[in-house]
Amino acid sequence: MSTPLRDRFPDIEHTPHIPQPYDAASLKHYLGSFSLDGAPTTELANYLNEDFKRFVLTLGIVPEANGRLLEIGANPYFTTILLKKFRKYDVSCTNYFGIEGGGSRQACKNAETGEEFSFDFLNNNVDKEDIPFEGQFDVVLFCEVIEHLVADPIGALRRIKDKLAPGGALVLTTPNVNRLENIAKMMAGQNMYDPISGYGVYGRHNREYNKHELYLMLDHLGFDLEVLFSSDVHENHSNLYYPTEKIAQQILATPNRGYDLGQYIFLRARNTRPAKPGKPRWLYRSFPEAELCD
Repeated sequence: MSTPLRDRFPDIEHTPHIPQPYDAASLKHYLGSFSLDGAPTTELANYLNEDFKRFVLTLGIVPEANGRLLEIGANPYFTTILLKKFRKYDVSCTNYFGIEGGGSRQACKNAETGEEFSFDFLNNNVDKEDIPFEGQFDVVLFCEVIEHLVADPIGALRRIKDKLAPGGALVLTTPNVNRLENIAKMMAGQNMYDPISGYGVYGRHNREYNKHELYLMLDHLGFDLEVLFSSDVHENHSNLYYPTEKIAQQILATPNRGYDLGQYIFLRARNTRPAKPGKPRWLYRSFPEAELCD
């Protein structure tokens, strides 16, 4: 019998803090009781079942304070509902559905409690456009977005920095390209990249990152990390691709590799310093030399 992954690689699992008076099951049930304008019920349920732990881990690194908070890519609003219920921020939202400019409102209704949250949002492609809100925010959530960007991730982070108050917190989550499942896929000779999406280039993951790359990007832009970890959030299927007990010793013999195997990266960073100019050469190529920097 093979050793459970959590025993062989203990750092891939972080336990989320479940806010009172809920436990994990009751909080998941609460979120699952919401419907969303125009969203298929089955699709919402599948998304919640797959990523519930990610939503709660994300909430756990949002500072318990007040002020203005911007959530980029808020739909389908599971994290937004948690923010409304367990934090005290004035929340603003953006989404990008391939529509340029304008905005709309979407309502989430709980069939059991009768609660209803209406979320106004502005359409914004942060990959190419300035963020269309006046003033600055105390917190910006940039969760499960950076991996979808096509043109300019550093440019998108600069636009976020421009809207983040000095000392403000950036909360960023993204799939971890160095996750154990990707190692197992490559050992088995399988492809680790996303399928082609019917939603176009922004419907797939165009570039995933590891923890060190995110540190380099944020350091370049004048952010100081406060929290950084990787964690699984749903069932780990590594052993379906390749028996991980065969590669465990080699993986864990690499310095710090045991801390970079989870499915997702979670971080919080503070906007503390001026950004450096230019695009880091390690991330960009085929750009004018004057735009690149070491």
